[in-house]
Amino acid sequence: MLSHSQSSYSLEEISSEDLGAVGFERISSANDSLPLYKKTIWLKILLKYRDLLQGHLYDLGCGESPYKDYFLQQAEQYIGVDWQGSPHKTQETLLADLNENLPIGDNVADTVVSLSVLEHLYNPQSMVDEAFRILNSNGHLVMQMPWQWTIHEAPHDYSRYTPFALTRFLENAGFVDIHIEAQAGFFTTMILKWNYFTARFVSKNKIHHKFFKLCLLPFWYFGQKLAPHLDKLDKNWSAETIGFFVTARKP
Repeated sequence: MLSHSQSSYSLEEISSEDLGAVGFERISSANDSLPLYKKTIWLKILLKYRDLLQGHLYDLGCGESPYKDYFLQQAEQYIGVDWQGSPHKTQETLLADLNENLPIGDNVADTVVSLSVLEHLYNPQSMVDEAFRILNSNGHLVMQMPWQWTIHEAPHDYSRYTPFALTRFLENAGFVDIHIEAQAGFFTTMILKWNYFTARFVSKNKIHHKFFKLCLLPFWYFGQKLAPHLDKLDKNWSAETIGFFVTARKP
């Protein structure tokens, strides 16, 4: 089921307590050249589904575990899983290839989280099946994946998935109560792509870096402020999203 609830999120709607709750300062400091708005979208998602983050939580494709501290505010235990060839400085608890069967017992997880991972798997159904297997009854799977976004972490960037493909993966595994939510509309997506493109351009120009960044900051800021309002003008905004957020339950 694709949700058409508006996902754009205003910076004014987020309190300083909310920012701190998800380790926003830590995440921001990891790459200060990235425009702020994409992180704000992630913040909204983490806050919206915080009640699903319970018990023993497995983070499949954890990378540097940037949300570990936040997850542990809700969950009792955090187990990060990633593979040995990851380009990130991984903070995993367990090394495993997510394309294969996982060395994890049945029915041991209350929550499985996987953020921006599915597109990097050549066998995505295997990870979804394994998430179902390791979850307890009534446990939840929480995933995010891009739709309109640049190729990244090459050569391990294999696919982009529509809500229909995601639904098939989840139903094949046995999940129910599937909820797929578009993250943002056309204008937010285009503004983000423009901001990231120009941010990369600025970072490569070491001589005039500060000058170009100063010139672009007003465009980054006002574009990001205006985009959510423009998204609301498009009745089919979710078809042009930057990515999807998914929740599903094991019966």
